[in-house]
Amino acid sequence: MQTGHELFVHGLNDIRDAEHRLVEALQELENDSTNQQLKSAFAHHRKETQHQIERLSQCFELMGESPEETECAGIRGIIEEKKTFMEEDPTDDILDVFHIEAASKAEAYEITEYQSLVQMAREMKHLKVAQLLNQTLKEELATLKKMQAFSKKIKPEEMMTEEQQARVKDLAGRKRTRRAA
Repeated sequence: MQTGHELFVHGLNDIRDAEHRLVEALQELENDSTNQQLKSAFAHHRKETQHQIERLSQCFELMGESPEETECAGIRGIIEEKKTFMEEDPTDDILDVFHIEAASKAEAYEITEYQSLVQMAREMKHLKVAQLLNQTLKEELATLKKMQAFSKKIKPEEMMTEEQQARVKDLAGRKRTRRAA
């Protein structure tokens, strides 16, 4: 890789792979979630992600480039994390909380990538490409905001066991004792 243009095309390929992987992952999140509003949010974002993939194809066309197969290690890691978590046999409410966190991680990853791509596109005067990528960036920011709202209202039914609560109370007592000394 020798030029910024090559790095930009690499980034487009990386996020294209991420979006393809996320279409499947969002379907899983929708299927596995128990909260109906959360299910709907994942279904909506899955459809939105399919449109984002179409926009990425337009970006390649506008630049006279062809997409190449690649693997987005960042998103792959987030998806693998969910598979590993499922082995813990979480309760439904814990699973919904985990889904919100996983979706937020994916959105943060995508936002960072799209911000970088928009900036590079502008610097290289690919203004229509920058416009298309910025449209996707706005959608990703809105989705992250939705996930943050869900995280405020969807909580585990049981935050801590009695033993865990006692441990926290004990630690707080020790801290107060140290400060008083």
